[in-house]
Amino acid sequence: MTAHGMDEVDGIVSAWRRERPDLDTSPMSVLSRASRLARHLDLRRRTVFADHDLEPWEFDVLACLRRLGPPYAATPGQILAELLVSSGTMTNRIDRLESRGLVARSPSARDRRAIVVTLTPSGRGLVDEALAALLACEEEILSPIDDADRDEATRLLRALLLPLESADAARPSKTR
Repeated sequence: MTAHGMDEVDGIVSAWRRERPDLDTSPMSVLSRASRLARHLDLRRRTVFADHDLEPWEFDVLACLRRLGPPYAATPGQILAELLVSSGTMTNRIDRLESRGLVARSPSARDRRAIVVTLTPSGRGLVDEALAALLACEEEILSPIDDADRDEATRLLRALLLPLESADAARPSKTR
């Protein structure tokens, strides 16, 4: 449907307007595009990560540790709080990353009963390479719009996202 600057969503919304003229389909014009964009972005990210022999969740854990700065270490609880996964899931993920030599476990210096997960030099190198490739991919995705439009898109998406994240934070969850 790209012949006249129209995309697939234009066709979907047009069909719904024809079939259900009693409904306001305008939310679809924004949110169906956001949904389709999220799917395209997810596919592109998965490709970038696969090129670096990473699963998306592996990148997420390694990136979480990398963003902390030296010594690139955190407890599993700190990591799972940021990534919003269960403790069982986090244990499995750390086991798998440790078996690949990307993270190491050690007893906490403060509390010998606690464990600290540290990014290894190999893990740091891999996440740094994957991040550079991810940013190049995302730059390509955003290339059709200029800096002013990016700033406006950022502002608008933040305005939509903040109330949803606030509601999620207020809701009790099994993963926290």
